[in-house]
Amino acid sequence: MSNEDDDNEDEDFAIRHAYEKYGVNGYYSQYGSDYRNPHEARLIIIVRQLVEKWNLKPTERILDLACGSGEITLILRQLGFQYINGIDPYTSEAYEKRTGNSIHAKWTFEQIADGCLESEGEIYDIIICSFAAHLIQPSYLPLVMIQLRFVAKKLIILTPHKRPQISPEWGWILKDEFVHERIRARLYTCDE
Repeated sequence: MSNEDDDNEDEDFAIRHAYEKYGVNGYYSQYGSDYRNPHEARLIIIVRQLVEKWNLKPTERILDLACGSGEITLILRQLGFQYINGIDPYTSEAYEKRTGNSIHAKWTFEQIADGCLESEGEIYDIIICSFAAHLIQPSYLPLVMIQLRFVAKKLIILTPHKRPQISPEWGWILKDEFVHERIRARLYTCDE
């Protein structure tokens, strides 16, 4: 195991410990402006792979859901993607600092479950949710997934876990999945 792997495991432990101490919302409320995903180097590789494997086009409109400090936005931008909106309730300062763009919105998963995305009227080709979908409260997960269907036909989940398990009953069909260095990438399409 390399020192970088040791550092990532230490960061994983530190973040998990902070989640236990403050709760997910409390952690990001307190530390969101300084947040950086400790797995960014691996995300660069997996995003490049999924863009090629799933034939994503730079002309597609992307929603970077729970965008953190803009890791996915920056990687996609390097690959030529130009229309990317980031939303995150806690990390707007970190996102704006790193990407140079204003955050599109500060919505929580609970607000998304209540329909804020659909009422806004924006339509996307793809939603990418990196290292956040597994944090959605189980009681909100079906509602969030149903609401996401109204604004996009493709959903990509990047997660360090097998969670969340997304039921086809919520309108999303798993089309493909692969794992790179313990990061799982899943492509879903809308059943409509």
